[in-house]
Amino acid sequence: MNLKHRYNQVKYYGKKYGILKMIRKIIVELFYILTKRKKVSQRYQLWIEENEPSQEELEEQRKAKFAIQPKISIVVPMYQTPIKFFEELVDCLIGQTYSNWELCLADGSPTKNKKLEPILKKDARVKYQFLNANKGISGNTNEALKLATGDFIALLDHDDLLPQFCFYEIVKCINEHPEVEFIYTDEDKIEGKIENRKDPYFKPDFSRDTLRANNYITHLSVFKKELMDKIGGFHEECNGAQDFDIILRATEETNQIVHIPKILYHWRVHKNSTAMQANAKPYAYEAGLKAVQAHLERQGLQAKVTQGRDIPGIYEVEYEVKGNPKVSILIPNKDSVQLLKACLESVLKLTTYENYEILIIENNSEEKETFEYYETIQKNKKVKVINYPEKGFNYSKIINFGVKNCDSDFVMQLNSDTELMTPNWLEKFIGFAQREEIGAVGARLYYEDKSIQHAGIVIGICGLAANMLTELPEGMHAYFGKDCLTQNMSAVTGACLFSRRSIYEEVGYMDEENFKVAFNDVDFCLKIREKGYQIIYNPYIELMHYESKTRGYEDTPEKKARFERESSNFKKKWKTVIEKGDPYYNVNLSLTTAQYDINLE
Repeated sequence: MNLKHRYNQVKYYGKKYGILKMIRKIIVELFYILTKRKKVSQRYQLWIEENEPSQEELEEQRKAKFAIQPKISIVVPMYQTPIKFFEELVDCLIGQTYSNWELCLADGSPTKNKKLEPILKKDARVKYQFLNANKGISGNTNEALKLATGDFIALLDHDDLLPQFCFYEIVKCINEHPEVEFIYTDEDKIEGKIENRKDPYFKPDFSRDTLRANNYITHLSVFKKELMDKIGGFHEECNGAQDFDIILRATEETNQIVHIPKILYHWRVHKNSTAMQANAKPYAYEAGLKAVQAHLERQGLQAKVTQGRDIPGIYEVEYEVKGNPKVSILIPNKDSVQLLKACLESVLKLTTYENYEILIIENNSEEKETFEYYETIQKNKKVKVINYPEKGFNYSKIINFGVKNCDSDFVMQLNSDTELMTPNWLEKFIGFAQREEIGAVGARLYYEDKSIQHAGIVIGICGLAANMLTELPEGMHAYFGKDCLTQNMSAVTGACLFSRRSIYEEVGYMDEENFKVAFNDVDFCLKIREKGYQIIYNPYIELMHYESKTRGYEDTPEKKARFERESSNFKKKWKTVIEKGDPYYNVNLSLTTAQYDINLE
């Protein structure tokens, strides 16, 4: 536990809530931290009971007749394979409710283990080749691939397991999507016995930028045989991250990618496995970095890949800035000089990119101090004040006014109650936003106590949309590192939103009628997505956000009525999107919290 963080948090709570509410909140949070791990385990056991097929359902699966009945070749490289693990693997395949499969094994062990023989003879669908040499994990896998005669190739480690219904779900998917060339699934971990399941990873649908930042796909990966032949198998130079490399290469060759949001792979936890500890195979993360760098080069993208902060296996991709494009930073402001001053000073002091301007959009300020500060700050050639001509607060209209009154290549929406922490933020923003498929980029924002305020937005939370991971304490990581993982998201907050100026024109600017204050940023992002562009959450761009200190909370009857009205507008306008579900979330994750909790509803 980070004591400095806790001290800052207590101070912040005291100032925000008062003594009694502060004490209550601290007690609740401590209870949550102490019981969270147990709760997660209990919730997952309940989820398994509610969501996975019963014995009766498994029997029905065995009787099922599919129109398309592909043969699945399970490709497994072997090296000094533990006998117990291997027998459990073979037994789990024999027990599959879909039977058209073959197991292709290539063994690079120094000597042949005679104890394997009775296991290999358990089923005629098992093919085994002893290589008389260890060709490394990629070479051994390529030898196993040579044995494959199936329509699809499934990759499996020699010590992991599949549930009985795995191939049934894979084949069901193929029948529902006959054009599919690459399938991946959700997964969990097992420790010891199969009953000891934990750490379910409920993944997003295919997310290219998320994949470049972390091999979130891993298990179970299933490739159409023609696709595997096209990409040419495994590359030895990527040993340690050979699965990451082949997934990247596959996604370069096909868009026919389907994610099955079901746990169809069990990753075994043992002392030599990265499932137990991230540093079990440190060379794997270096190989992963090289795999991403090679992928970007093949795609013709000028970018630098480095190890991300804090969590092994997470990478930061920084795209090279092309040319010297101009950026306009739009900051709406009404009084609150001290906040504005802190914001501007942080930007002017830290920003390393040169070609930018700050446009303060003056919105009906009343205090003399404000206008005196405007006069002073405009002596800096980077800063200009433009007067919004109307009364009242309509955020969408103010931003649109700012966009129409600048001539830059890129536009940054920035709240006056933010404070910059990342010097090369504009370079990071521009690098992503210059890619033609990217429509908007957001940042990681913190509350005053350094807990998270924004880590991307998910659609459908509480029937609307919500900032993810709010109040995640400093020093703690979220569900599979999502706080510090560059990701494709459905939306990002307008408190710090970066986009090409042309995007505003293309989507018809921000909605001035239906979303004057609330949901305008989410609506804007969904309009961008509707045009086929991607939204990026970049956690390596960080700002403090003293939320609602300028505009205040929804704490008056008028404000509450307006919020309800705009909430209703959002639900009505994006009804189909909400009902379909956020593609960058997962149906098995809760829509009642913003913490990536398991959905038990």
